[in-house]
Amino acid sequence: MRARTVVAATVLLAPLALCGCGGGGRTPDTVDASQLVRVSPQAPPRGAVDPSTQVVVSAVHGGRLTDVTVRSADGRMVPGAIAADDRSWRSSGTLSAGQRYTVQVSADDGDGARGTTSQQFATTPAGKTLGVELTPGDHAVYGVGEPVTATLSVPVHDPAARKVVESGLTVDSTPSVQGAWYWVDDKTLHFRPQGYWPAHATVSAAYDLGGRRIQGDLFAGPASRISFATGDKLLAVTDAASDYMTVYRNGEQINSIPVTTGKPGFDTRNGMKVVLEQEPEVLMDSSTVGIAPGSSNAYHLEVHWATRVTWSGEYVHAAPWSVDSQGVSNVSHGCTGMSMANAEWFFDTFHRGDLVQVVNSHGDDMAPFGNGYGDWNLSWAAWQKGSALHRVVQTAPAGAAATTVGFIRPVA
Repeated sequence: MRARTVVAATVLLAPLALCGCGGGGRTPDTVDASQLVRVSPQAPPRGAVDPSTQVVVSAVHGGRLTDVTVRSADGRMVPGAIAADDRSWRSSGTLSAGQRYTVQVSADDGDGARGTTSQQFATTPAGKTLGVELTPGDHAVYGVGEPVTATLSVPVHDPAARKVVESGLTVDSTPSVQGAWYWVDDKTLHFRPQGYWPAHATVSAAYDLGGRRIQGDLFAGPASRISFATGDKLLAVTDAASDYMTVYRNGEQINSIPVTTGKPGFDTRNGMKVVLEQEPEVLMDSSTVGIAPGSSNAYHLEVHWATRVTWSGEYVHAAPWSVDSQGVSNVSHGCTGMSMANAEWFFDTFHRGDLVQVVNSHGDDMAPFGNGYGDWNLSWAAWQKGSALHRVVQTAPAGAAATTVGFIRPVA
């Protein structure tokens, strides 16, 4: 019994081409292979076929299939296999919208004569396409806490459709890590490793479904790819009980800084945060966070060396007005304040993606999503539940070519 799996080929119903295969000094007889096979779908006189159509090649008039390939005009192979009796081939992969395919078939007539024929057809264009914007995408260096994000151009809610989308997302890194995708909402996915990214890693991510149908008239849009690197592992741990921040580089303590955090009623959020952005000078106006102008808690200040860790307005920044309280008590409106010199050092040392943790505060816990990157506050077990495919991904070396479109490397 013989079973041959042939990587999917483009289905283009084109002109006949005969070939003879030589061997041993005698050239086998050739045969008009178009008379030995039937290909479905047939190209309509005008128009195209639905991308959901299965490609079927059948042997007729006593013929046998010896090789079948189906390939799109952009070079993508459609997977399929020849049956054990060599009488049929069926595609196991899906066709893409708006593509032209070529089906090439080699067959023999059962008496040793061989030939090859090809046919072409086109698929109907997509009604709607799904694009994906990946970040970070500027080839820059980030901290080890920076997640990969994927923002969809249209919302996807259906669980089966989410599986298709997620199957088209790949992440590679050097060194390799175990990680997983998490559906934050209908338009947003995050990818993070089980732990943090390794220091000095290279990371790339890609979206590529090759025009595959996602659901209904929604098809995958253009492919996209990003890459970035990580620097040292930088972690700042602020203890709101002792009013000191301890800073670590690659696991070794490099600084201890007296700070002040949120006072009662404005307690700083507990948990792990990630640096979002930095500005040498920021105007902070209490009216933007719901504090009435003219009240005892109102403020309107030019603040220096501001490192943002939440979108709601929590920063690590210079607070020269509270130096006497730093290392002693908590008097801020939720930010972590320090001296001008210490804030400048922190600003120069930390960058986007670096880790900032607060412990022993009476504030709320940092939310996993919606106010910055609180991804690391979810346990690994909880994170895995956010994957539509329920898979852990073992990343391949960054830059390695995937052998299958949308291939995800599951951990056994």
